[in-house]
Amino acid sequence: MSLPAGWVEKTSRESGKTYFLNTMTNASQWDRPEEPAQDGVRASHLLVKHRDSRRPSSWREEDITRTKEEALEILKVHRARIDSGEVKFADLAATESDCSSAKRGGDLGPFARGQMQKPFEEATYRLRVGQLSEPVITDSGVHIILRTG
Repeated sequence: MSLPAGWVEKTSRESGKTYFLNTMTNASQWDRPEEPAQDGVRASHLLVKHRDSRRPSSWREEDITRTKEEALEILKVHRARIDSGEVKFADLAATESDCSSAKRGGDLGPFARGQMQKPFEEATYRLRVGQLSEPVITDSGVHIILRTG
């Protein structure tokens, strides 16, 4: 069966397993693609705002007073809980993210270059599908990003 347009089949040097590369974005994934490649990514995120965020309020807190350092510490605890398997990313984002995307488990939907703040965009494009970022700092606050497409 041939691959949809824009995808190539590769073999991992580390594991010897087959993976698939989107030739438009250089994103890779283990699962065989069913749709043609698109020039863009899809991601979910968990945002923790702080008092110096461009809008220091959210659906969770009207007046956010924590420091950026406190926000980073909160995010590190969230990341550890996800990494340990204690909680799923989407479930934690739904209750702890300061972004309105929380109601969708942090899902931001698909986006292309130039649509997000530069640090967020760069971090997302560097991730492989299914990979979770380290903390990313933007004008909105601090994020962990899960690339989903």
